[in-house]
Amino acid sequence: MEGIATNLAEVRRRMEVACRRAGREPGDVELVAVSKTFPVSDIAEAVKAGQQVFGESRLQEAELKIDELPSSLCWHFIGGVQRNKVRKILQKFGVIHAIDSLRLAEYVNGIACELGHAAEVFLQVNVGGEASKGGFEPAVLRQEIGKLCALEHLRIHGLMCIPPAVPDAESARRWFVSLRELRDELEAISGRQFPQLSMGMSGDYEVAIEEGATHVRVGSLIFGHRSQRVEGELG
Repeated sequence: MEGIATNLAEVRRRMEVACRRAGREPGDVELVAVSKTFPVSDIAEAVKAGQQVFGESRLQEAELKIDELPSSLCWHFIGGVQRNKVRKILQKFGVIHAIDSLRLAEYVNGIACELGHAAEVFLQVNVGGEASKGGFEPAVLRQEIGKLCALEHLRIHGLMCIPPAVPDAESARRWFVSLRELRDELEAISGRQFPQLSMGMSGDYEVAIEEGATHVRVGSLIFGHRSQRVEGELG
């Protein structure tokens, strides 16, 4: 079985190749190593190999890891956001990837105001219109983007999506294109810039990079297959 350092090196190599195919600089794409369900020892091994950005989806599990590991690491919350956990999420994580409604955005904005800082977030889009997944419907997001941009304690980095299940990576391309095009529409509507796209996971991150991803969420290719399924499967 390959070690985590070897796995990380291979993921980074493939990211660089994908960037070159797309005429992009490798430094334009951030690797979020999805460490949910994996122990501190595995994350420490990844840190030793140079990885600094990690994604977690369960607050209680993540808190223990964050407190044990170096404070220099950057933690992204990639799970569904529960209102009663927003305060702790904002205190422990640098970025939230799944703001999926105006109501939640307004609540996060209020808590961020109380804490005296801006919340760094992505807006989750339900690109496939799947009832089983959260996220803004594109039409709704077009209507509400002005209200979202008016929230003074919300710093919207860009959009995030989880494409519908497909048989191969190439089949996911249409969903990545649709997210990028929606981002361009929202910039035109709002007059604001949303430069980042969080899209692409272990099975399709190279295609996502070719279509403009700035953040890819890769877990199993780095840490191995999980022994349990995590609700949401954001990385």
